[in-house]
This record gives sequence, C-alpha cells and structure tokens, in this order.
Amino acid sequence: MRKILVAISLLFLMVMPAKAADRAKIAQFMAVTGFDVALESMRLSARDAPTMLGLDADDFGLSWSRLADRIFEPEALKNDALEILDNALTDDVLAHATQFYGSKIGQRLVTAENESHGLDFEDREAEGARLAQALSARGSPQPQYFLDMAESIGYVEATIKAYREVQVRFLMAASLAGLIDQRFDEVDLRAMLAQQDDEVRRAMAENLIVANAFTYRDFTDSEIEIYRDALAMPQMMEVYELMNAIHFTIMADRFERMALEMVNLTPTQEL
Repeated sequence: MRKILVAISLLFLMVMPAKAADRAKIAQFMAVTGFDVALESMRLSARDAPTMLGLDADDFGLSWSRLADRIFEPEALKNDALEILDNALTDDVLAHATQFYGSKIGQRLVTAENESHGLDFEDREAEGARLAQALSARGSPQPQYFLDMAESIGYVEATIKAYREVQVRFLMAASLAGLIDQRFDEVDLRAMLAQQDDEVRRAMAENLIVANAFTYRDFTDSEIEIYRDALAMPQMMEVYELMNAIHFTIMADRFERMALEMVNLTPTQEL
C-alpha cells in the first residue's frame, strides 16, 4: 500500500485521475459513508491541543471553546475535504464504496460508527472491555476480524504517522509564534516523537479491539466477517487511504492555525 500522504501540498501533487468524480456524487459519498460525521468529530481533538504544550484548555475559559468552534467549523471542514476528493476520487472507487455503504448492512455500520465518533474512548472503554472479554469467552472470531480490518485500511500505521505530523506542525507553529519558550529543530523533534511509536502502536492494538467491540456490539460474527472482506477489496483500501490522508491533513492544518491564534487568547470567565 502506498504511504499515507499527510501534507496538503503532497495531496495536490498526487497523479490526477483521468476523470474525477462528480461533486454531487462526492457529497453523497461523504454522507453515505459517514465521512462527514467523522470530520465533524475532529472538534473533539482540539481538547488535546493545550496538553501538548503543558497547558489546560480550562485556563482559557470561553475563549478556547470559541477558537476551537471557529477553526473546526463543520461546513469548512467538509468543504476542504470535498475539494480534495474532487481532485483525487475516481468514479469507479466512489461507486464501489457508495454501493457497499449504501446497502442495508452498510447503513447499519455507518450508523454505529457515527454514534461512536461522538464519544471519547474513555466513554466506551469500560463497556467495550466487557464486550471484548465476552467475545473472547465464547470464541468469537470478531477480535481477529477487527485486527484484519485495521490492517486492510492501514489504520494503526496511518494514525501514528499522521498524529506525529499533527504534533510536529502544532509544536513548531507554537514555538515560532512565541506561545511556548522552547525552540525545536524539526528533525530532532520528529526523532524524539518517533521514540514513542512502538508504545503507541501496542496501546492502539489493544484499544482497537475494545473500541470496536463497543462500536459493533449489535453485529453478528457473520456480519463483521462481511465487513472485513469488504474492507479487504482494493477499491476500499484506496478509499480509506485517501480518507485517512484527508482527515489528518485537515487536522494538521487546523492545529497549526490554532497554535498561531492561541497566542492572542485571553482567559475569559463563563457567565
């Protein structure tokens, strides 16, 4: 599988398809697959931004919430994604993904995934752990299916690489803006953050089964097997490679903007 592209400049340097998909169909694709809801859920990630700098979002009061709402405005996120998809998504791949997610089982999967997007991992961890244990106790193949699904869509490696890009761009921008006193060499910063990758990879593999046990709790073994097989199709792999790239490209861009604007924030008191 090609490496996940996480910089927006690289996305626009991708070899353009002979025929890009129609924009109306792309908008429908985003709704049918739940990609639009996944983009909106990026707002939750803004709570992690101050922590990267040793700060607390509560220190900023309402001004932080207003900044996050403005930078992660849902329609702007969707428009950015639509623009990239318009240049990179071909009709055959779009049709394949839309057909699967538009099916009865596909829509049930999207509904379940959309519900989970709005929850922190902590909100589903206890119940997910109980459900994962129950799956293992009865010898269900679902835990292995979850790992197979993640492998097909490149979830773990893409997330690690992309989150590192978000961290680097956010910390470099915060440093240059004077938000923090520490100065970074980008090469050294990347090397330092990469030292955590093995630990993060192990934690993600463990959390993956717990999170999916919760998300897909209403699905049978055979239904999850259908989903596993669907995600192993080349067209679906291409769809997820592109969606992963877009998701984290947009996130990195927003975190970079956030760092530049945080320096002007002043704490405000909630009424």
